[in-house]
Amino acid sequence: MARAKIQDADGESAVRAALGDGADRNTTATAVRYLLQLLAERAPGNTVEVRVPPFGAVQCIPGPRHTRGTPPNVIETDAPTWLALATGGSTWAQAVAAGKVHASGQRADLEGLLPLRVGGIS
Repeated sequence: MARAKIQDADGESAVRAALGDGADRNTTATAVRYLLQLLAERAPGNTVEVRVPPFGAVQCIPGPRHTRGTPPNVIETDAPTWLALATGGSTWAQAVAAGKVHASGQRADLEGLLPLRVGGIS
């Protein structure tokens, strides 16, 4: 069963709160999931799986689809890094160079897809 779509007002509010100090776990989870949702909308597809444990994961970027097991193209990072990448607080190259992103596979690259437009935040 598909997860319900996070509405823009709720997602943008959560992102603003998560970027500030003291956001609770539920707010951070909503912000992460909302930004993953925006990424999947911006680059629909099933070639790359972007994971932000423990909050969420999406498949995105057009190309070959995997159907079983671990996908060949995986990007994984933590919530603070994902929030920074998605809102323009960090670049893809900076996060990769700092070891804050684990990217495996030939197509595991979000350069040019980030930052995402989030209600005046980026």
